Amino acid sequence: MARYTQDKELEQYRRLMEPPEHFEDGFTWKTVVGAVFLGMLIMPGSMYLSLVVGPEANMDTAARWVTIILFAEIARRSFKELKMQEIYIFYYMAGLAMASPFQGLLWNQYLVQSDYANAMGVAQEIPSWWAPAADVIREQGHTFFTKAWLAPIMLIIVGLLVSRLDQYGFGYVLYRITNDVEELPFPMAPVAAAGITALAQTKDNMERWRWRCFSIGAVLGLSFGVFYIAVPAISGALLDKPIQPLPIPWVDFTPAVSKFLPAAPMNISFNILWFFQGMVLPFWAIIGGAIGVVCVLTLNPILYHKGILSHWDPQMDVINTLYSNNVDFYLSFSLGLTLAITTVSLAKIFTPAIRAWRAKRGNATALSGKAIGEKRVSAWRRLLINDPRRGDFSVFIALGIYIFSNTFWISLSCWLIEGFPWQFFVFYALVLTPLLSYATAKLEGLCGQALSIPYIKEATYILSGYKGVKIWFAPVPIPNYGVATVNFRVLELTGTKIVSQIKTQLVTVPIIIIASIVFSQLLWNMAEVPSAAYPYAQKMWDLSAKNLCLTYSSTMEGGSMFMEALRLKYVLAGMGTGVISFTVLSMLGLPTLLVFGVVRGLGQSTPSGIVLELVGALVGRYYFRKRFGDQWMKYTPILLAGFSCGMGLIGMVSVAFTILNKMMAPLIF
Repeated sequence: MARYTQDKELEQYRRLMEPPEHFEDGFTWKTVVGAVFLGMLIMPGSMYLSLVVGPEANMDTAARWVTIILFAEIARRSFKELKMQEIYIFYYMAGLAMASPFQGLLWNQYLVQSDYANAMGVAQEIPSWWAPAADVIREQGHTFFTKAWLAPIMLIIVGLLVSRLDQYGFGYVLYRITNDVEELPFPMAPVAAAGITALAQTKDNMERWRWRCFSIGAVLGLSFGVFYIAVPAISGALLDKPIQPLPIPWVDFTPAVSKFLPAAPMNISFNILWFFQGMVLPFWAIIGGAIGVVCVLTLNPILYHKGILSHWDPQMDVINTLYSNNVDFYLSFSLGLTLAITTVSLAKIFTPAIRAWRAKRGNATALSGKAIGEKRVSAWRRLLINDPRRGDFSVFIALGIYIFSNTFWISLSCWLIEGFPWQFFVFYALVLTPLLSYATAKLEGLCGQALSIPYIKEATYILSGYKGVKIWFAPVPIPNYGVATVNFRVLELTGTKIVSQIKTQLVTVPIIIIASIVFSQLLWNMAEVPSAAYPYAQKMWDLSAKNLCLTYSSTMEGGSMFMEALRLKYVLAGMGTGVISFTVLSMLGLPTLLVFGVVRGLGQSTPSGIVLELVGALVGRYYFRKRFGDQWMKYTPILLAGFSCGMGLIGMVSVAFTILNKMMAPLIF
């Protein structure tokens, strides 16, 4: 097996879990019932919390564990136990449900009606196959069940079906290359797999500490969820204005500190979920991110006094501060930082490869040509010969799926977007996507990090000479398949056959399609989206719309605010800062995760959840780690899963009460 130099912390994650000897099909009749349960009960809770609390609610994890707990208890009452493979399928199925594809329709209707999008001239050019015009939406009211929404809905359905098939294409090929041929360690995959088996209490697994750990986390999540989620949701359904014992999603201190920290975005979140995440995530990555945020808060006042952050005003809140700073400086500087991270990541990929090549070259004289040929044949055999235990299928079938999906997306994009050079789509499919995906798969396998090269799509659209906004909404084939390799590795670590995933999707996807659009409709009927009833969306969607419209302006006729905001000297400054920071910190012998955390944190970040996350990391490392030893690393993912489960249960109850209240109000009054 190839050897790679790893941080001690990553090496510990690598040894958390080993693949089992026996693989089974995890798809059973329980999966069908579970799919209905997810679609009818879990999905609306997830959609509601994403609008109220935002992504930090982590309903993805909560939904997975709510489902597993319920069916594990039902099985136990029937004197049966869930197999580890069945637990994985429930876990995977819940992840499918949490995608909530039609929730994007809520964003679509907001963007096309956004004041800023209309002022920028973007809303008027949004194609009807993505969202109807604003006047049509206002005329027809809060409903997706009209002819005007038929094309956007059909586009989402087709996209969902093809993307589900596509995950068994090039991503599977990369998994076979990096896992079977190159035998990379995938250090972060055991973290994802460890929680999946926490409740698999079979005769061979009697580690009852897992259940106790999960229960403690669940009770804490339930207690916190009452104040953070239930009280605002229920009071909002009964009163004109919801009661928030704890501010959602944060408290904004930006205007208050503007006198001594001008242009510094300052907000604090009180969601304790950040605390538990701090105990789970790698310690040095959190420390690095915190250092980066402190650097930003120190740098912004200097940039303001130098006249660089010229659009900032002392009365601006955190959202407008972020946007104005982005236009003045951070759009360019963050691009440079991301390019620096990309450069460093590519170096991390090619350095081991170069070393291995040199070692092979040095040993070439000791090996005959026949021996070298046999090694190459052995590697190809590992790629081409399928493992019947895992239920492998041919890589040639996977390549066929990849060719089909990309041909479909290119044809659809060319049909929807007239006048755009189709050669760029082919370049994405044949050159850019394979290169980025393999680089990401390599990084995931070596150090558990994904690769993202910024603004490639934006640069391509600008260089193409195309004028208009439609191209930004086209289903251009530029996914990153490298991330899928980790999912296949987790599947292997849990001893689950690949065919289980395929069966699960055939059952779950139709239910998801129906449930997602129905509950999107209900949420829109309950209140305007965004509005005070959905605090996170009310605060963050405006910033998202501004940033997106800024990017869309790059291909519009006339002057482009995006091109004005993009300054080469700031891009080079960001790239130089990132590379120098990485070099200096690496020379000091600091952990890789700290280095990446600092460089990433130097982009415009806010304290928001980093305060609680940092407290959780410090408490976990310097108190609980000393008390429980290395076993603490196994406790924390289960504690976080339990806490998320508790919050998820409260979210489900809250959204159920809110929906019932809205439905019964016309009958009562």
